[in-house]
Amino acid sequence: MKDGFLRVACATPSIRVADCEYNAKSICELVKTGAEADASLIVFPELCLTGYTCADLFHQQTLLEGAEAALCHVLRGTKGLDCVLVVGLPVFAGGKLYNAGAVLHNGRILGLVPKTFIPNYSEFYELRYFTPASGRFEITLCGQRTILSPDLLFTCSNLPGFTLGVEICEDLWITSPPSAKLASCGATVIANLSASSEAVGKPDYRRSLVAGQSAQLCAAYLYADAGEGESTTDLVFSGHNLIAENGTLISESERFTTGLITADIDLMKLTRERSRVNTFAMQAGIETVYFDLPPRTLELSRRISRLPFVPEAGPERNARCAEILAIQSEGLCQRLRHTGCKRAVIGLSGGLDSTLALIVAVRAFDRIGLPRSGIEAISMPCFGTTDRTKNNAVSLAEAYGVTYREIPIGDTVLSHFEDIGHDPNDTSVAYENAQARERTQVLMDVANKISALVIGTGDLSELALGWATYNGDHMSMYGVNASVPKTLVRHIVDYEASTSTSALSAVLKDILATPVSPELLPSDGEDISQRTEDIVGPYELHDFFIYYSIRYGFPPRKVYRLALCAFSGAYSPETVKKWLEVFYRRFFAQQFKRSCLPDGPKVGSVSLSP
Repeated sequence: MKDGFLRVACATPSIRVADCEYNAKSICELVKTGAEADASLIVFPELCLTGYTCADLFHQQTLLEGAEAALCHVLRGTKGLDCVLVVGLPVFAGGKLYNAGAVLHNGRILGLVPKTFIPNYSEFYELRYFTPASGRFEITLCGQRTILSPDLLFTCSNLPGFTLGVEICEDLWITSPPSAKLASCGATVIANLSASSEAVGKPDYRRSLVAGQSAQLCAAYLYADAGEGESTTDLVFSGHNLIAENGTLISESERFTTGLITADIDLMKLTRERSRVNTFAMQAGIETVYFDLPPRTLELSRRISRLPFVPEAGPERNARCAEILAIQSEGLCQRLRHTGCKRAVIGLSGGLDSTLALIVAVRAFDRIGLPRSGIEAISMPCFGTTDRTKNNAVSLAEAYGVTYREIPIGDTVLSHFEDIGHDPNDTSVAYENAQARERTQVLMDVANKISALVIGTGDLSELALGWATYNGDHMSMYGVNASVPKTLVRHIVDYEASTSTSALSAVLKDILATPVSPELLPSDGEDISQRTEDIVGPYELHDFFIYYSIRYGFPPRKVYRLALCAFSGAYSPETVKKWLEVFYRRFFAQQFKRSCLPDGPKVGSVSLSP
């Protein structure tokens, strides 16, 4: 539970219809398995103590007594285990029978939640046996006084963010699920006890429903499904268990199996997201039952991607890259339309960022119907420029059919050094920044001369680290890459290479293979003497830090822990800590640059717009 992580489980026991004693033993075995796996919450299927397919047997007093005896068995068999259980059974209250979920902890019944929406269509006949949730009852069950009510929440007193709500099967499938109210009253975890029969195409719909509800509620959603042992008179059940977190399916069982699946959910992430989204409506007026769980530090089983901004390789990544290019180019299109500009100026260095900016500009011009020759790509070689990057800039401009100009700035910069009394042998920050500002002046003045828009090339990672010269490459008239992190820039350019002609693809691939560098320190013309990642650190680490510290507001200790998990074997703990300290120091020290940024389109969930 350290850092807000909670291990949860969905379990499908092998049962026998109406054999409550057998079912209780099966449930206890799975509870012990889940407890050994450090699960703090285990959810079982609908009516699992009796079986969902008991039909008219639900009218038999013997079955109801057997269900209560089985619940007593589970309470005794799991006492002392540090986990919360949710099991399904029929419960008699107020002269009516309810399909309920019992929430249990350490031998105690915390409460009973009845099913609200009872299906009575197609293959479902539940209204023949059960009554929809209809108020609050105080009842005695297994010798304990407890509450039966749909308006119950279960909150862990010593684990901030862990509040459990319960709904049952059909409750999820209707237009206004009870979980919406439960979440608005504070539930961060929703348990659904289900007996969802199989049909062709239904698994995909079930997945989308569970993931979608978790996104809408900004919650974790645990869907435990009935399986082996249910009657197959006219239905088949597959034990299709699902765990989703805020729109993402993070664990799924194989269908037609029994056992349990686990997942580590991030309660801090959920609560941060809710606090950030001011339209998430929090309400009060629901009854809360409290319990305690002992502190537990998990060896995380949750998969943590090294590249959180980048989807997995394959169709999804290609689709994401195409979508980002569409957003960037449409943003530039609108800026060109609004300003009336029919020309654009880009400083083309032969590096990754300016390459992406050129790709975006070309797409925008094609979209509007402007000739590509209206894009003026300007190379401004100086002291650190290598033949490789300069030649790639030339080849790139030719391949895209844009206007190319080369304007060497070395003599101008030397003249400026003389004006301000700077020794050209002093390669300190003034030496570097004078070149960057001269390049920006050239771009701005050329743009004024030809009535064009200067397209910025700086990316999100550089803005976060302040890796830009104030009023130099920091400035433009529209920054198309402003919310694209460096790791994603690389994959977008790679996507463009994969969909381009062989000549263009070859130059793009060479640009991808070129070390990232501002090329501001003297070079022999062949080898790059200044490598950005040697100075500020690996961009894959910094983009990871940006994602979790800016997007979710996690404290440094949690960002560090996640990074150790994600980059295990790639970087030592000492290296991760070193660059994390660099990130925080640079991020806060360089805010003044971000406070006066040019406009640029937001393309993802992280933006550094002031």
